Amino acid sequence: MFEFITDEDERGQVGIGTLIVFIAMVLVAAIAAGVLINTAGFLQTKSEATGEEASAQVSNRVTVVSAYGNVTESENIDYVNVTVMRAAGAENINLSEATVQWIGPDEAKTLTYNQTLDASSEAGNFTTEAVKGDEEKVLISQDTRINIVMDSSAIDGDALAEGEQAQLTITTQFGSQTEYWVSVPESLANKNVVKL
Repeated sequence: MFEFITDEDERGQVGIGTLIVFIAMVLVAAIAAGVLINTAGFLQTKSEATGEEASAQVSNRVTVVSAYGNVTESENIDYVNVTVMRAAGAENINLSEATVQWIGPDEAKTLTYNQTLDASSEAGNFTTEAVKGDEEKVLISQDTRINIVMDSSAIDGDALAEGEQAQLTITTQFGSQTEYWVSVPESLANKNVVKL
């Protein structure tokens, strides 16, 4: 069953061959382990980054505190003012990097920030103004309140009339979204400002 090798020279060659095969197996195993460790580290880094981005999209959003509209002489709403604050657990939110999607009765537009609502560009823009705190663009604390101001007559072609609605979706620089419905009361007679 077993073959006995009596020649001493042949015994040494068999031992060296076995040793070479063993060293080769150890090297292959070490290289495979290194590749696995590098891959695991890369995947861990990727998953941490993905988790942080997903968390930012969920938590770094705004909360709408209130909304009001200015009533014109023709009993329509021209300027819509939406007061926002940071949501609980949110980081600083720069509203100049945000977008507002406006879906009104006649028009749907994505609005971007403009420091002033000038006549040439207000159709696709919104501006901000400080309500509580010194900041006009960045929500730096839970106490900061900022108005997002939009000209509905420039956006939608006509000012919002009695009983009309518009859907607003505020998207922050982190990609998180907040939806809010602007609803004009059924009667605007004898009013200068109304809650929306």
